Amino acid sequence: MSDKNKQVDILIAGAGYVGLATAVAIKAASPHLNVTIVDAAPKDVWKNDSRASAIAVAAENMLTALGLWDDILPHAQPINKMIVTDSEVNDPIRPVFLNFDGKVEGDRPFAHMIPNLAMVKALRGKADELNIPILQSSPVTDFNKTDNKALITLANGDIIEAKLLIAADGVNSRIRKMAGIKTMRWQYGQSGIVTTVAHEREHHGMAEEHFLPSGPFAILPLTGNRSSLVWTEKTEAANKLIESDDLVFEMELERRFGHKLGEIQLEGGRKAFPLGLTLARDYVQNRLALVGDAAHGIHPIAGQGLNLGFKGAAALAETIVDADRLGLDFGSKSTLERYQMWRRFDTVQMGVTTDVLNRLFSNDIAPIRHLRDLGLGLVDRMPKLKNYFIEQAAGLQQQSGPKLLKGTMI
Repeated sequence: MSDKNKQVDILIAGAGYVGLATAVAIKAASPHLNVTIVDAAPKDVWKNDSRASAIAVAAENMLTALGLWDDILPHAQPINKMIVTDSEVNDPIRPVFLNFDGKVEGDRPFAHMIPNLAMVKALRGKADELNIPILQSSPVTDFNKTDNKALITLANGDIIEAKLLIAADGVNSRIRKMAGIKTMRWQYGQSGIVTTVAHEREHHGMAEEHFLPSGPFAILPLTGNRSSLVWTEKTEAANKLIESDDLVFEMELERRFGHKLGEIQLEGGRKAFPLGLTLARDYVQNRLALVGDAAHGIHPIAGQGLNLGFKGAAALAETIVDADRLGLDFGSKSTLERYQMWRRFDTVQMGVTTDVLNRLFSNDIAPIRHLRDLGLGLVDRMPKLKNYFIEQAAGLQQQSGPKLLKGTMI
């Protein structure tokens, strides 16, 4: 092997929260495995991420089991309540059709809002503690597989030999394309505008989902008098809003946000992300596994994208660790099939659910609007059904799910 060649057990491409969580989960359970992460982004780019994400109870259990939750908790805002409205932008009153108490398992919030920066910082800290190298500015440019190894070429010419390559390189995964894995994919013609606002009054931990004709407008509580916004618009309109001056943007924002929390002020920048549905037809090949958005990208309407990623990380890590303990080849397709079978149905189900919800609520067709409002009102009057939905959102319905999602180490 030349000086430029390296040998590892597992190479993970992608240093986002899913790639990091997968690496930490594997290494924490099996310290003898040589796990390395490579990432296309330059060093410290992750520190510029101003977004926040909803972490459900199951993901919280996983972060607790990995020893990360205590570091994250000071930055976490519990979601104590959630309301759903359906209206026009200019409606003076937005009637609440659905009202969820955000508590599960006694008195636990079903989710917390966490800044991505705090979450990734904690994961990177744990990776450093476990001696997991993270090579920045090192995208995978090519790979070849044999029966018992993968030879991965990086942009700098280095070749890494691994028993398993894990692609956690996002919804536009280059590795997935290089592997020839087909996807079911379409765009919604929508973009999600993400920004943070400060406001005068307290939100009391209440999340709001306003269904407007162009798509959902979500107000998600952060620590302090602040909220994270995920604002869905047609892509053309979203691009114009992003490019507009602050006055125009803030006026349009105020029309949708309202005045219930007093005066609002933008905090940080604003970005727009195209929205679509992407489902990989295969999650695994011999010596290759897809995880996170590389395997599935869904609409943010249900706030489950990150949680699906963590579920995948937990399932893949447990598959690898269990196989290694039994002396099996964890990089073989026959071993990795367990992970694929574990995650495929739940992922497709969530993808279809978000697709249907988006198509149902991102329009202003009067008969459909009346029917969906009737449906929301009926659900609001059925406590057992509401409890079922909130437990599903919290990730508590999978009795046979990965151990980490139940708060137990692999």
